[in-house]
Amino acid sequence: MPAPVLTGPQYLGEGLKLVLSPGLRLFVLLPLTINLLLFAALVGFAVQQFGGWVDTFMPSLPDWLSFLEYLLWPLFVVLVLLMVFFSFTMLANVIAAPFNGFLAEKVEVVVRGEDPFPAFSWGELLAMVPRTLGREARKLAYFLPRAIGLLILTFIPVLNLVAAPLWLLFGVWMMAIQYIDYPADNNKMSWQDMLAWLREKRWQSLGFGGITYAALLVPGLNILMMPAAVAGATLFWVRERGERAVTRS
Repeated sequence: MPAPVLTGPQYLGEGLKLVLSPGLRLFVLLPLTINLLLFAALVGFAVQQFGGWVDTFMPSLPDWLSFLEYLLWPLFVVLVLLMVFFSFTMLANVIAAPFNGFLAEKVEVVVRGEDPFPAFSWGELLAMVPRTLGREARKLAYFLPRAIGLLILTFIPVLNLVAAPLWLLFGVWMMAIQYIDYPADNNKMSWQDMLAWLREKRWQSLGFGGITYAALLVPGLNILMMPAAVAGATLFWVRERGERAVTRS
């Protein structure tokens, strides 16, 4: 496997250190609180519905193949978990988009050692709302057709056995898109140019998306890892583009 894929954990780990630093902690608290409330609501709902969702996606087998249910059940439990996680992540990021965009700005200031962005004000934050929500809508337009295709696949006998691995791979790619888009948008890079750049950095993108996906799967930890992923993606953006950055101890 190419070495660039190993840079992902490094970016996320450094991002976590950044968001815990005193200078950035303030910009993390509000989206963190929103995501915590959303996560608690979604977990409560998922616990009530989980068994029914698994039964819905499980294929109906003839009696003489009923023994396979014990083998297939864990696979479809994983499938439902991936879908629930994905739904929470997408919804949480839509709600927190303006705050994540602003956090990406402030992380970039720390990393570069210079501040090309306007000074903080609630007016500036509110002004970011239409732009960031528009960008989130673009992500949903990219995500939904592919997610619907995968969802249809889960109902097709035999083919649905590959649904969970495909959801995982798609989820890893979407994590890279989701978080690296914040600094890309702040720097006025178009959606198509951002996708093209990520494809050029395919292994680095998958490495970052993979470690982010894994961290966000951990209940409780995922709340803190969302802002860490924003910070890590900003580090990814600056360093992988070869732009000047300062080193801070």
